[in-house]
Amino acid sequence: MSAMTATEQAALRAKAQEDHRALRSRIARLSDDAIDLILRQARSHYAWTDRPIPEGMLEEIYEITINGATSMNTLPARFIFVQSPEAKARLAKALKPQNVSKMMGAPVTAIIAQDMDFWHQLPFLFPHEDRRHLFDGKPEYCEDTANRNATLQGAYFMIAARALGLDVGAMSGFSNAIVDEEFFAGTRLKSNFLCNIGYADESALFQKLPRFAFEQVCSVI
Repeated sequence: MSAMTATEQAALRAKAQEDHRALRSRIARLSDDAIDLILRQARSHYAWTDRPIPEGMLEEIYEITINGATSMNTLPARFIFVQSPEAKARLAKALKPQNVSKMMGAPVTAIIAQDMDFWHQLPFLFPHEDRRHLFDGKPEYCEDTANRNATLQGAYFMIAARALGLDVGAMSGFSNAIVDEEFFAGTRLKSNFLCNIGYADESALFQKLPRFAFEQVCSVI
């Protein structure tokens, strides 16, 4: 892909600024109900109903997720949606015993992974200038950038699913090495965390656990 001209960049910048002003004039903030749904009163779930995820909703979740901010628009996250019995059996090999039923009962389990070669796509993702030299031959920097930003994208994914009316239950109780061997052998992808999604059976919930108060963990300096 050839670099944009200065005129093209200026036109795109002007449109982006106008689009943002229009968005802010249309929506000043989310409603309290919307905030409750995606974060404030949202819960992590462990049991699931058999209600299926509507067709096309995984694509819609992704479309929302991919618009979340990452450094230099690197977008290193890759998503595997595990839903067939065969794929679930493969994934179960990696889980701690107490997590197997949680995963098997969910309509879909997303493997949030990261592509360690994400930076090869920067000419497309960050067309202002070629920044591949920042990552070429620097595996530790690549890994740090991939892990941080794929984790961010995993959080966007969870919020997007909740925003569309689904429930989520993230899991880290599994062997990354087994997941990587089972699903990503021969690639440059590495698993980050898992996330069950569907419509929850709330009878498995317990009370919401404590949270810190602002003054306990925040400083204004």
